Amino acid sequence: MKTGGLGGGRTLTGLHFEKKVDFQKLIGEIQGYEVKKISGKAGMGAFFEKKLVAMCFRKYDFYEFLSESKVDWESLLSKRLLPDDALLVIIRETLFIIEVKYQQVVGSVDEKLQTCDFKRKQYLKLVSPLGLKVEYVYVLSDWFKKPEYKDVLDYIHSVNCHYRFNELPMAWLGLPFKKNIDG
Repeated sequence: MKTGGLGGGRTLTGLHFEKKVDFQKLIGEIQGYEVKKISGKAGMGAFFEKKLVAMCFRKYDFYEFLSESKVDWESLLSKRLLPDDALLVIIRETLFIIEVKYQQVVGSVDEKLQTCDFKRKQYLKLVSPLGLKVEYVYVLSDWFKKPEYKDVLDYIHSVNCHYRFNELPMAWLGLPFKKNIDG
């Protein structure tokens, strides 16, 4: 969310991010959505109008999902990657790895942005036995709109990764949403 901008509560077409965000809670706050545990399944289910549309995973939940799906991650990777948030959009058969990078002062995030290609390929190794695609996306604060980030932002796109500023539109993720409630 932009400083001084309107809150995400009125906007129903995207997930709006700030410095600290609980991704699963954010989805659950969108009208028509409920995020809840599915008995015997890893992660959390994201339901739109009571229909399961996505699965949400954090860190070790993702590996529980792989285990449930009979994927032996240790035979595919030499070291486990722990996603802050992963969203499996069922209808798209796509796993979104979502990394929120919020910066207001110079820090170590700069170099982390350059690792998306490697990480995307590692996640692809993990889910390709399941026939899933992988999209790696950064949600960035306005800090990264500065001219000195042009090269790294160009690089992110050049390796088939993505970035968005402050929000993830539901349509971009392939998730349904209610249109125009406030009029």
